[in-house]
Amino acid sequence: MTRISTTSSHESFAIELVSAGVGRIIVADFTETFHMDLTFWDPEHYEKSWASALRRVDEADLTTSCLVSSITDPRAANFVLCWPLYRVHGDIFVQNSLIILGDLDQDFDPERPWFSVGPREVVDEDGHNISEWRVDVAAVRRFRAASGWS
Repeated sequence: MTRISTTSSHESFAIELVSAGVGRIIVADFTETFHMDLTFWDPEHYEKSWASALRRVDEADLTTSCLVSSITDPRAANFVLCWPLYRVHGDIFVQNSLIILGDLDQDFDPERPWFSVGPREVVDEDGHNISEWRVDVAAVRRFRAASGWS
């Protein structure tokens, strides 16, 4: 997995469809719009995956999950774009990442992508801080409730 190379904290969180093939994530004071490939998953499948990922991160004090932001057929693709989620007690740390499919020890499971996410790292192989954002678990719970993903 290759992480994209700042930590912030706030009470807001959302991941949502903005339009066909465009999503947006909000974590604390960070907002990013991203393009979603729609050849393998339709928008509803992305939302279903996000709901599962957020439910997983809410189930345990120390766990890893991820929000897939763009995926093509894993049998033919080289990578999957995602937002790994690392829960450490009351905080969730969010990073932006690529899952390099050729580097995995096991087949990628698009229904459980978190099994292909490595452990949380805060410094890359060159010694640079990995960008991540922190949000309180309560903010994610409020988002899940508001979105009907409880």
